[in-house]
Amino acid sequence: MEKIKKEDISQEVFDLYDDYAHNKLNRKEFLQKLSLFAVGAITLPALLSFISPNYADSIIVKSNDPRIKSETIHYESPKGGKKMNGLLSIQKDVKGKLPGILVVHENRGLNPYIKDVARRATLEGYVTLAPDALAPMGGYPGNDDDGREMQNKRDKNEMLEDFIAGYKYLKSHKDCNGKVGVVGFCFGGWISNMMAVRLPELGAAVAYYGRQPEKEDAAKIKAPLLLQYAGLDKRVNEGWPAFEKVLKENKLTYEVYIYPEVNHGFHNNTTPRFDETAADLSWERTIAFLNIHLKG
Repeated sequence: MEKIKKEDISQEVFDLYDDYAHNKLNRKEFLQKLSLFAVGAITLPALLSFISPNYADSIIVKSNDPRIKSETIHYESPKGGKKMNGLLSIQKDVKGKLPGILVVHENRGLNPYIKDVARRATLEGYVTLAPDALAPMGGYPGNDDDGREMQNKRDKNEMLEDFIAGYKYLKSHKDCNGKVGVVGFCFGGWISNMMAVRLPELGAAVAYYGRQPEKEDAAKIKAPLLLQYAGLDKRVNEGWPAFEKVLKENKLTYEVYIYPEVNHGFHNNTTPRFDETAADLSWERTIAFLNIHLKG
């Protein structure tokens, strides 16, 4: 079977996947619409495989990387006494305390990509915690489709409380110096923005293609923001002008970058929406921003 090339796939396929990934289509509807793009040698199974995450071949910092010590930790969340857990990582043989980064997943639980991102941040000189919002439901189920369905059953504001509790756990951890920032992707980008609303002491917030807070909430932000958007992401980007207006009116500290001609999820190197140039540049900006505000 001939390998599908990204440049041979219509933008409509990426838009269709975005609708499915954000619960605008159920799986049956998604497959029906996707089948319209299965032409000639490009079969529906091949197209589905192409558009789906490939974790096995995409992890950059492996779970057994000898430079890192990782463990699953548990903490309480205030809503209903739920038990939360997350991946806590720190470089081995570190002397002294380090600043911390809370890494917040997309709308499908703590999958291998987000664990990898957390380990990448760890190697930049941070103690990191990547919580799993699906912990009260048994945790990330091993695939994104089921994870997405599970997370869709949870209340987003309760999940926000879970991540705030994770922030507090990390802030008080014995290896953390109390300076903590947050990096979130998609749903996690919204969480990052809302943590900036809720936590005036937050060291910094980085939101990748995340929904923006309402005007009244945005005005409460004190933490410095780094906002990273995909140029083709009309769904999320439509909220940016109003958010920018509030940030300017309140003279808040922020940086914003809109990467042209890339899709929502461009940082996620496990799917064909990945754009290496934008992902690398955005990550360099993320680490530089966090270094200024958490290490400066």
